[in-house]
Amino acid sequence: MNFYLLFILSFLIFEYVLDTYSQYLNIYSLKLEIPEEFVGIYDSIKYKNSQEYTIDNSKFNLVVSSINVLITFIFILIGGFNYLDLFLRKIIINNEIILGLSYFGILIFLNTIISLPVSYYSTFYIEEKYGFNKSTKKLFFIDQIKGLIISIIIGSIILSLILSFFMLLGKYAWMYSWAIISFFIILMPIIYVNWIAPLFNEFTKLKEGELKDEIDEYALKVQFPLKEIFIVDGSKRSSHSNAYFTGFGKNKRIVLYDTLLKNHSTNEIISIIAHEVGHYKKKHIIINTIMSIAITGIMLFCLSFFIDNLYLFQAFQMQYISTYAGIVFFSILYSPINFLLSIFMNYFSRLNEYEADKYAVETTGDRSNLILALKNLSISNLSNLTPHKFYVWLNYSHPPVLHRIKAIIKH
Repeated sequence: MNFYLLFILSFLIFEYVLDTYSQYLNIYSLKLEIPEEFVGIYDSIKYKNSQEYTIDNSKFNLVVSSINVLITFIFILIGGFNYLDLFLRKIIINNEIILGLSYFGILIFLNTIISLPVSYYSTFYIEEKYGFNKSTKKLFFIDQIKGLIISIIIGSIILSLILSFFMLLGKYAWMYSWAIISFFIILMPIIYVNWIAPLFNEFTKLKEGELKDEIDEYALKVQFPLKEIFIVDGSKRSSHSNAYFTGFGKNKRIVLYDTLLKNHSTNEIISIIAHEVGHYKKKHIIINTIMSIAITGIMLFCLSFFIDNLYLFQAFQMQYISTYAGIVFFSILYSPINFLLSIFMNYFSRLNEYEADKYAVETTGDRSNLILALKNLSISNLSNLTPHKFYVWLNYSHPPVLHRIKAIIKH
């Protein structure tokens, strides 16, 4: 058997087994007793619901991952990538960029067809069952169409440039590709906030009042260059809560979900905002951006060695060597490194969360409301309070809430 094929299939099995094992551990780490920190504010019925929510999601994820692995195995072993390539070469002129865009487009379309029922079931059965879903079926499908169109537009621009670079610039192509992707990494937050997010949600400025005064006062105290505060109608789709800030330089804007305003006191919201400001003050966003750019550069450099590798193409039974197929196959081959990087990035993200919590406590002088905010967020989101540490290590970008509370108490 081809070495690359053996390596790829072996890792698919390894990742599937690891994910299944971690899901199993996570389910059996659920505890019947309400943790001491939540006694008195978490009623037994809702706590039981949180555990059932975790179990339902875990079981569903196991079914989905099983189906995905099976489909991927079959598609690779029957030479599906080659059949698609041959089909397109028959109906499209022999232009590498047009072929590449069509190749990626069909693969994305097939993935959408497979993932759409998954997203639909998650939204209208699991999320609906536990009272989170507020979306209508019409809105759901409109969101899917909008998301697909946006992905096609942005993806086509980036992919066309990368294919052109590798066709024309040879061994230096990865550098130019790195430059253009880095540009998009930096630019995307601005594009998302100003043009993409408004396509899905309505943003309104926070009205004058106690909350706005408190936020402005806090921003002034910590010298946070706050320009605008917006409320987003997150409740149109879900009852989950969130808050974030965006912008560069002196044009920072805070975005609060309307569900957050509904479920939390002013002091809790100030603590949540202080946490988000902590990410800014501790340079977490800048560091993450730099790390993403560096990782992208390493990946593209490695790609330059495999993009036309004959044995890699033979692993997928390809009759023709092409730049676009080389990108697809390398992304699959690169999966183990991505897997390890995701573990590292999650660990780094968890450290950042602790640091942002510490900053929030130091600048507000208020442990109790940050702890209360975390508790209420966990309760309203039916979060798993006792996830298994192995599952956390693999998947969590935020520390479990009980770990955060203990760390805050120590500050």
